[in-house]
Amino acid sequence: MKNILIAGAIALSSTLPAQAELLSVPSNKSVAQTVDALAAAVENAGAKVFARVDHAGGAAKVGAELSDAELLIFGNPKIGTPAMQADIKAGLFLPLKVLAYEDAQGQVLLTYEDPAQMFAGLDIAEDAAFIATMRGALAKLTAAAAGE
Repeated sequence: MKNILIAGAIALSSTLPAQAELLSVPSNKSVAQTVDALAAAVENAGAKVFARVDHAGGAAKVGAELSDAELLIFGNPKIGTPAMQADIKAGLFLPLKVLAYEDAQGQVLLTYEDPAQMFAGLDIAEDAAFIATMRGALAKLTAAAAGE
């Protein structure tokens, strides 16, 4: 029985996704101002904003409380298409996303997933040029939005 439980635990752990590496950039602005600045930086860089999701606003509509949090979804086909050409399943992770939120201490943060981690498990080389491009773009855009 003990061997069956161990085998089951191993099988289950191998099917769970790995913990993603999340990168955060502090902002001295409000969540809304930070996302406004991020959207402007995205558009100024020639990318397209696809959606802005107000999580706190959605929670309020169902009578629930949530700290201020907004998700910006954006991309540029010049950068994302090569990832999907390498492995079409990259489309599960694209377009890129950045979450701006206020933490329990009142600090506003911009948080996003490291693109190399995002594509882990796909048929994409860790040293693919588009990964470096995405990393650079995310770092530059979040720094601009945070006012750094």
